[in-house]
This record gives sequence, structure tokens and C-alpha cells, in this order.
Amino acid sequence: MTIEPHAGFRSVAIPGEHGGWSLTLEPAILGLLVAWSGAGAALAGAALVAFIARTPLKIVLVDRWRGRRLNRSEMAKRVLTIDLILLVLLAAVAVVTAHHSFWWPLAIAAPLILIELWHDMRSKSRRLIPELAGTIGIGSVAAAVALAGGTTNGVGAGLWLVIAARSLAAVLFVRVQLLRFKDQDHQLWHSDVAQVIAVAMVVGGWVGGIVPGLAVVAFAGLAAFELIAVRRPPQKAVAIGSQQIVLGLTLVLVTALGVRAP
Repeated sequence: MTIEPHAGFRSVAIPGEHGGWSLTLEPAILGLLVAWSGAGAALAGAALVAFIARTPLKIVLVDRWRGRRLNRSEMAKRVLTIDLILLVLLAAVAVVTAHHSFWWPLAIAAPLILIELWHDMRSKSRRLIPELAGTIGIGSVAAAVALAGGTTNGVGAGLWLVIAARSLAAVLFVRVQLLRFKDQDHQLWHSDVAQVIAVAMVVGGWVGGIVPGLAVVAFAGLAAFELIAVRRPPQKAVAIGSQQIVLGLTLVLVTALGVRAP
């Protein structure tokens, strides 16, 4: 049985492509705050380049899928080539200087990224499944950066879990808010359930000893805020995006403090 996303979820994206800069930078910042290293910084840079490269890659994939060759296709290929060269160089620096193997989270995340790219190629990237696949896949960067800095696999897994929970809560909350602002069909419980699941995820990580208690407290506060905010007058996309940046960075800082606390 195939379950299609809610119809209203097919054309509304979180401010900034696929979570934008906020959901892209949060994993890298979290990993560096927990275990700073030159290798981690190189991986963070590679993640940023990969995010930038997604735009020309999407153009190339879409045009190839539709069997057309345009001037923009050739330009996108040239830009993509430069991005890929820089990406390889940064990855090489990380491999040479890393204190610990960091490949397992990236390998696990690869299928999620492929799901996102598959939908990109078919111009369906704003559906719920690719949105979640992309943001959760990007979350693997938190684990990889921290591992490169010498942290343990358990800590790395906990960081990815925190980012995955954050992504789930943010994507569903923002989608509902944008639908409300546009006065389109929406269901508040979509956001509510996402908040509950996110809190349950970090509580499970805390019980398992891989997520700090401070992160659980922060998620509880975030969930309470978004349960209330989704019932208040809707805001414009810019305001929602700025709000999510502040919330995300706060969550990252609190989580990092919890991990590093004795």
C-alpha cells in the first residue's frame, strides 16, 4: 500500500530551499562545538559546498531527465565541476587529518540524499518525503564532524539523533504555518505529532545514554513553543525563517553544552 503525503504538503517548502542555510549549518556547527578539529572544519566546509552545489546539480538532473540541452545546462555543469573539485579537496583534507573514522554516518545518510536527488530530478523536491530525507540526511554531518574530531560513535549517533528530531519538528511546523498564512487547507495535528515524536526521539536517546539531558529540556521547551505558536496568528515566511534560525542555534548550543558538561 502506498501512502501519499497530504495534498497540502506538495507545494509548500520550508523557507530556504530544503530547510535552507539554517538546517544545513546547524549540524556542522553542532559537530564543531562538540569536537573542534581541522578535519571537522574541512567536513563542515564540504557540507556547505555540497549545499551550494545542489542548485547546479538540480538543473543538470532536471534538464537531463527532460531530455533537453539549454545554455543554463552548460553553465550549471561548469559551476558544478568547480564545486565538485572543491568538495573533493576538502574531503581529502578531512581524511588525511581526521582523528577518527567518520564515514559511517555519511554512508548511512547516502540513500536519504539519493531520495532527495531523485525527487529533485523529477521536479518534486518540495514534497514531504524528500524534504525530510534531505534534512535528516544532512544531519549526518553533525556526527561525521564530531567523529573527525575524535569523539565516540555513541556521541556521534546522539548528535545525529538530535538533528533528525529537530528537522522533523521544524519541517512539519513550518509547513503548517505557511499553509495557514496562505489560508490553504491544513491540519494542526501534523505539526503537533511531529513535536511529540521529536521529543520522544531525544528522550529515547537520553535513556540510551547518547543524548544529554539538556537537549531533552531544550526539545521540551521547543515543542511547547511550537504547539502554542502554531495556534497563534500565522507569520510571513521571512519571520518564520528567522525564528527557526534562532531556535535552531539555541538548540545546538544547549546540546553542545550538555555533551561537553562533565
